[in-house]
Amino acid sequence: MWNNNSINPNKIVNVNFEESLSIFVTNNGDIYYDSGDSNGRVDKWISNTNSFVNVMNVNSECSGLFIDINDTLYCSMIFDHKIVKRWLNDSKMISTTAAGSGIPGSASNELSYPRGIFVDLNFDLYVADCDNNRIQLFKSGELNGTTIVGRGSSNDIISLFCPSGIVLDADKNLFIVDQWNHRIIRSGSNDIQCIIGCSG
Repeated sequence: MWNNNSINPNKIVNVNFEESLSIFVTNNGDIYYDSGDSNGRVDKWISNTNSFVNVMNVNSECSGLFIDINDTLYCSMIFDHKIVKRWLNDSKMISTTAAGSGIPGSASNELSYPRGIFVDLNFDLYVADCDNNRIQLFKSGELNGTTIVGRGSSNDIISLFCPSGIVLDADKNLFIVDQWNHRIIRSGSNDIQCIIGCSG
């Protein structure tokens, strides 16, 4: 780990990151990381004590992790075709389904190899639905999603090929890693366009 403006690390964290697919860092420096394939869990490294704790048990790798403003941890279970969540302030290690049926498919309540996830301030969940080549939006508490970018959307102007990462900025612009098209797409309220890795 590095302090701001430093080229030398001030701390080295020893952990087995074997086959980890995702990471999420909180404002206080705690690091959540996927150990799904080898250990069946999500772990947290606590920066101020340099210790590790298990925070979620999973059946599949988490190809995306996110913690919302209510301290709810989300895991995109790529091989279980769903998103699960757990409130971190609950002592019980119970996860519930946030999106997806657990069966791969393209219906509004289904996902197929979901990857990156993002939860906004309204607790709406955005999912990079890789195998369906689309971005799904699940409104807070809803298990049926709406396709907002990609195959099946109302503005299917740009075709996606396995979207794998998504971030929503403060102006509601959605940035999408379009993995197999080797580019970054920005989708805003008025337009959608390629911004990095564009040809022509």
